[in-house]
Amino acid sequence: MPSMSEIIEERTQLGGADHAWLKAVVAEWQLLADLSFSDLVLWVPDRDENVFWAAAQIRPTTGPTALIDDVIGDLIAYSPEHLVSEAYLSGEMTRTSEGKLQAGIPVDVHALPIRRSDRVIAVIEQHTSQLGVRAPSSLEQSYLKTADILARMIADGGFPIPDEGDDALGPRVGDGFIRIDTEGTIEYASPNALSAYRRFGLIGDLEDENLAELTADLVPVPDRPVDDSLRSVLSGRAARRAEAVAGDAHMLLRALPLTRGKERLGAIVLCRDVSDLRRRERELVTKNATIREIHHRVKNNLQTVAALLRMQARRIDAPAAKAALGEAMSRVESIAIVHEALSQTFDESVDFDRVVDGVLKLVGDVASPDGTARAKREGSFGVMTATMATSLSMVITELCQNAVEHGLSGRSGVVVVRPTRRNGELQVEIVDEGVGLPEGFDWRASRSLGLSIVNTLVAELRGTLDLGRNPSGPGTRASVIVPIDGAA
Repeated sequence: MPSMSEIIEERTQLGGADHAWLKAVVAEWQLLADLSFSDLVLWVPDRDENVFWAAAQIRPTTGPTALIDDVIGDLIAYSPEHLVSEAYLSGEMTRTSEGKLQAGIPVDVHALPIRRSDRVIAVIEQHTSQLGVRAPSSLEQSYLKTADILARMIADGGFPIPDEGDDALGPRVGDGFIRIDTEGTIEYASPNALSAYRRFGLIGDLEDENLAELTADLVPVPDRPVDDSLRSVLSGRAARRAEAVAGDAHMLLRALPLTRGKERLGAIVLCRDVSDLRRRERELVTKNATIREIHHRVKNNLQTVAALLRMQARRIDAPAAKAALGEAMSRVESIAIVHEALSQTFDESVDFDRVVDGVLKLVGDVASPDGTARAKREGSFGVMTATMATSLSMVITELCQNAVEHGLSGRSGVVVVRPTRRNGELQVEIVDEGVGLPEGFDWRASRSLGLSIVNTLVAELRGTLDLGRNPSGPGTRASVIVPIDGAA
């Protein structure tokens, strides 16, 4: 199914500003769909203005759908009787005189032009199911009256009204609906809006109260600086958003002014009780902080262990024992580097490039104390899960340490770590330009503790290990391939 942008760019002559306006309309038209209980279809004119394309569609969340099938990508040709053609050419709202059947459902169809800069650029077609029509309730009457005003504002180019805020969390019509007059007095409040205010501390009713003053009075005295903002937002003179807080109660508020030309008709205020959401967010922040603190303490403890191993190594004269303690210290510190990175993130994933850079500096310092050998990274690992990062950092530590100690064998040189990501796998090549493997060496039969650790960790990562001569020159190449479905 083509996107709205694709249809507009490929089929129409609408300019960038027109395209942006239609995007803004579609971003806000759920409000009209819910208030009018209607399915909405956006029709845009083809380069041949006798043809229109369905570029977007939305269904109401407050009532039954009138359009069973998606129509995006469909086209209609010009017809004098067609509401879309009439609305586009006349610039006036058009509507059927009586319901017609669509898939066996009686439906009223209206069409309203979308105006920008005194020019009609598209048409919204409203499809309203008439199945089981009854006398509308006071809530439905208020919704429909407001929908008529919004439709007229679209036809006059006065809606949508830009504002700033998070649409994902923004209140919807069904969350809580309040209609206020030009003085800010509440003309109608839906049951959900009343429930939200009850949780906020309201004892009486909402109707006939001044919304801005009532809401500000419910905010505790220490938060009085917020009251002025609330009064401004809830006056309904501009499209504004706010969050009101009273104890553990949190409420999102969004005000949208209603106009007819330059005349103010009042405003609608949508409200949403987000107390439970904010409580869960606080709990999540606390848990994240606790986890980061745990990683920080683990890192400190591992660094203490590494320091003890270093002190012990200095007091031992036997070269083999000193080397073994040095390798153990390197392994512990490589894990500490992972935990240090995790202590500074908000989730259980790490920027592995940063981890590897720390590990490579550590390998060069430990395996080559005279500083004549070093290890470097070429390429990016990306982001990985904590579990994968811990195991892979140990693998790289062991292979780089082997390359410095045995490949370069005390000579100056560089060990290159080269990561490549493709087709859901990560390949890590560790290459040195040293003396190479001994003739007939079988790394699978080796009793080396380092290679045994590498084998075990690579198997746990469901990967493969290959160790052989460097195909592009002297020295040795180790290649590790692991799946990265747990990495980003």
